[in-house]
Amino acid sequence: MSSKLEKVENNIATLEISVSAEKLEEGIMKSYLKNVKKFNIAGFRKGKAPRKIIERHYGEAVFFEDAINIICPDAYDEAVKEHNLQPVDRPNIDIVEIESGKGLIFKAAVTVKPEVTLGQYKGIEAEKKEYNVTDEEVDKEIEIIREKNARLVEVSDRPVKNGDIAIIDFKGFVDDKQFEGGTSENFSLEIGSGQFIPGFEDQLVGAERGKEIDVNVQFPEEYNNKELAGKPALFKVTVKEIKEKQLVDLDDEFAKDVSEFDTLDELKADIRKNKEEQYKRLEKQQYEDEVINKVVENATVDIPEVMIDTQVNIMLRDFDYQLRYQGLNLEAYLKYMNMELDKLKESYKDTAKNRVKSQLVLEKVAEVEGVAATEEDLDAEIEKTAKYYKQDLEKFKKTLNEDEISYIKDGIIIQKAIDFLVENSVAK
Repeated sequence: MSSKLEKVENNIATLEISVSAEKLEEGIMKSYLKNVKKFNIAGFRKGKAPRKIIERHYGEAVFFEDAINIICPDAYDEAVKEHNLQPVDRPNIDIVEIESGKGLIFKAAVTVKPEVTLGQYKGIEAEKKEYNVTDEEVDKEIEIIREKNARLVEVSDRPVKNGDIAIIDFKGFVDDKQFEGGTSENFSLEIGSGQFIPGFEDQLVGAERGKEIDVNVQFPEEYNNKELAGKPALFKVTVKEIKEKQLVDLDDEFAKDVSEFDTLDELKADIRKNKEEQYKRLEKQQYEDEVINKVVENATVDIPEVMIDTQVNIMLRDFDYQLRYQGLNLEAYLKYMNMELDKLKESYKDTAKNRVKSQLVLEKVAEVEGVAATEEDLDAEIEKTAKYYKQDLEKFKKTLNEDEISYIKDGIIIQKAIDFLVENSVAK
């Protein structure tokens, strides 16, 4: 096989690749063996006709298509390596010439990773914010724990008040017609939580158990269901039960019940420590983000549309995974939001473009500064990943293929590039 790089223009590389007559013959023979059973030739049992007889009946090119599919991928991969290209999409193949005994010539046009021109990336000035844990924040966390451990006590001697848990049946009507999704039984609603549309919960305050009341509301103009958005609605609501929260006393016994600590002071100290660690991570992340954003802004790169589309699809896949954890999927979400897939994709494009540019710029910084992933780096990252997934290290190593190892190395290199930028930045 031989190849030549004809041109690289607008991030499209065009290769002309020549395959020898011998390699073409191998491909044709493989195509014949794969397809011979499909041919029924008079004088031969089905699937037993010699190749030359089939070619005489159907033409010499009868096995060319499959032969091309067999030969081209390997020839293309070899040419890509020879010319040190970095494709970001599948190639478009155009057959120039094919003839038994002479060989195959084809052209491959493929989008390649764009060239990045770095601007200033050393000495970047960035604001380093600091966050301090306040007593109020600690007390708020304590109250959240206290709320979670509150007892629910049924109330029978008074109507609903703010903060109660009301067990309700309701039916919703728009234009005097009951609408889909507006009916439920034994629904547990915390009054004042803002779980329902504005005005609904407020009108339940004062409602008596066992009595039906009318709740009149208006759906917000930006409501997800476009058929209901902006419309007035009537809900027939019956309060079946009223429950109130009884909070436990904040003392050492509370700390023992809800944590591993013996005193309330110890619990508060642990909450403060965790909050401080959380803020340290936030400070570090925000500073890194500001440095990276400025380096990316200073760089110039013409990003191929296919790279943005690929990133959008990755984001959609991740979003779908998140939805599935909640018992939904992307299709159900789009239906609920009354949204077309293309519109959702379009809303992701700016973010996708920024992510792609950031990745390309960080890769360029790593290249210019000679950043590499050592074997020690790789071993440490694999060990950390195995611990995260609670797997035996040696067994985990054996499950990793070349692509996964390459992915881990790329992640190490990117993080090292980020560390380099931060170390060479100026905090203000």
